[in-house]
Amino acid sequence: MTQRDADEAGSEVTQVERGDVLARALARFGRRMRQGRSGDAEAIESMSAPAFRALVAERLRTLERDVAEVRTRINGLLFVVAGAVVTQLVLRLTG
Repeated sequence: MTQRDADEAGSEVTQVERGDVLARALARFGRRMRQGRSGDAEAIESMSAPAFRALVAERLRTLERDVAEVRTRINGLLFVVAGAVVTQLVLRLTG
């Protein structure tokens, strides 16, 4: 067995160990999410209609803010790309 073969065998073990660690972490995360959501579902089911409407309205406002932020970021990226294209055109025309 060469040194390279030993290194590859060691990296395979490391990859398997990493996969096991990742699988366990994802399983813990999944359990936490399911436990957290079941509590939310129970709270929503026992909520009055006006309280539910207020909760939905608040979530909608939050979602609208998030969408507005994403649109702003996308517009900024498009502006940067357009500026880079214009700059390249000017440099090629003058250079």
